[in-house]
Amino acid sequence: MKIVLVEVFGVAVPLVGAFSTSYQSTNEQRSAVVRLTADNGTVGLGNVDPVPGYSEESIQETLHSLSTVFAPALIGNDPENLHKLIDQMNRLAPRLYDAKAAIEMACCDLSARSRGVSVTTLLGGAVRDRLKFNAWIGILPPDEAASEALDWKNRGFESAKVKVGNDIDADFARLYAIRQAVGPAFKLRIDANAGYDADTSISLARRLEPLNLELFEQPVPANDLEGMARVRRSCPFLPIMADESVVDHASLIAVIRAQAADLVKVKPMKQGGLLVTRRMLATAEAAGISCVLGHGFGLGVNTMAEIMLGASATNVIDGLECVGPLKTVDDIVTDKLDLSRGWLDLPEGPGLGLELDETKVKQYGFFNFKGVSK
Repeated sequence: MKIVLVEVFGVAVPLVGAFSTSYQSTNEQRSAVVRLTADNGTVGLGNVDPVPGYSEESIQETLHSLSTVFAPALIGNDPENLHKLIDQMNRLAPRLYDAKAAIEMACCDLSARSRGVSVTTLLGGAVRDRLKFNAWIGILPPDEAASEALDWKNRGFESAKVKVGNDIDADFARLYAIRQAVGPAFKLRIDANAGYDADTSISLARRLEPLNLELFEQPVPANDLEGMARVRRSCPFLPIMADESVVDHASLIAVIRAQAADLVKVKPMKQGGLLVTRRMLATAEAAGISCVLGHGFGLGVNTMAEIMLGASATNVIDGLECVGPLKTVDDIVTDKLDLSRGWLDLPEGPGLGLELDETKVKQYGFFNFKGVSK
């Protein structure tokens, strides 16, 4: 096969409400969508959702690089030769991870569709047929956070991530109220988004010890592996997870060597694609490290790619964090993913099993590019 058409869309989909982290507050999801068409008519979809503070590129940079850097180089290439395409994209732009992930995802979707199998099968097959998801609670007052957590539990969720990072007294009050509301069996994670230093993180962790948390995500700045290792040594009762510290394979190995984390967080958008992330999962597994997979803001295509990737890896723990469709009012696929019960049976495909809704793409669109073979 050869790629004969590259389409790039920028869409802004409203969120259910305003969401706040230590990085930003926003009420819409701005995303990039790629649709590739091969010479036999098979299509493939890719989607990334760059978020300030998480992504190294903005949505504008992603759309620009997709349309001006990568699209011209894609025309005429074989979408099934992922090794060659990844190498070519790395030579064109070594660090445009989000843009490269969108293209690689679309190639995986296209390749799997051409074979009539799911992307999970393309990645080696499923090790689990039902995926459980992790609820997400922003920086809210204690009573609001507790009410929201109880609502997630009543829907069927078994765990939730709670954002922290502005003030440890407020963080403790929020977590205490949530624990009182949901009881001892409900799993709680906290995520500081690199918002604290090591000493403050240690103080917070020790205050929260009686609440029996599942993990503490990215307690310190991304480049402070020594500080994260110190938090881990000082708080053996609370597993530490690296997120912002893990960008590529080299940074994952650096975290492992520093003994800075008990778990690592991975997501194809940040790592540059499904195949790259699958390799990193294998490296973490070899080092005895479990992984959390997924990012909290995202549309259906990216979410489904993460679901299918998560189904293929034994060291990905329950509580996938690809819950973006829970936060968006709408989507740009014909069937919006329903994650409202906290779990989803693994779809069979083919490919990612999703189709673009042309009306929704137009409704929410703010960028449109089409590159055709000559």
